[in-house]
Amino acid sequence: MFNEQNIQQDSSSWIFFVKLCFAISVGALGFGIFMLPVDIWMKGYLMMGSLFTVGSTITMSKTLRDQHEAQKLIHKISNAKTEKILKEFEMNGAQ
Repeated sequence: MFNEQNIQQDSSSWIFFVKLCFAISVGALGFGIFMLPVDIWMKGYLMMGSLFTVGSTITMSKTLRDQHEAQKLIHKISNAKTEKILKEFEMNGAQ
């Protein structure tokens, strides 16, 4: 009973746009840090902090998405159980 119509799928052009924007933003950040008129150890510190921030953001967005997907599944199961109980009640009430 898998229904593909209820699944939201992004277009390939949107996925390309998102990946391109991510690559440009990370590249611009790295270039900006590289061009700063500071010592190399400061650039390294800023780059390390930036990479940690990007990695943490990706991890957080994946975790929130997984949590949302799990809640959707839990609600779907709960709704199915409720419908089953209501159908049984209606069948028993009709007799």
